[in-house]
Amino acid sequence: MKYMLMICRDEPAWERLTPAERKQVYDDMVALSEELRVRGHYVAGHPLQASSTATAVRVRGGKRLVTDGPFVETREQLGGYMIIDVPDLDAAIAVAARVPLARTSTVEIRPVREGPPA
Repeated sequence: MKYMLMICRDEPAWERLTPAERKQVYDDMVALSEELRVRGHYVAGHPLQASSTATAVRVRGGKRLVTDGPFVETREQLGGYMIIDVPDLDAAIAVAARVPLARTSTVEIRPVREGPPA
């Protein structure tokens, strides 16, 4: 079953890390992705730019509304994602617990709905 791991990082906490600490998190994430790829469990994933680079689009009453920056004001922002293909939720939880940013932020797991739109 495919799951999306949404890596929601605490951006101010990320900024407090030293360059060496950030590189270690990056290196650990690359190693985890490669391990999952070798096992056939890695589907896709990418880090995202800071939430300050976001553009939110909403359509209300037929009118398009475009806002710079994140749509919601929260402490944690979506910082990246990974799509994995593992047997079940327990396996997805085990992978999410190994995501380096899970130590300081949150990794949300959602099953990917496959097939035609509902």
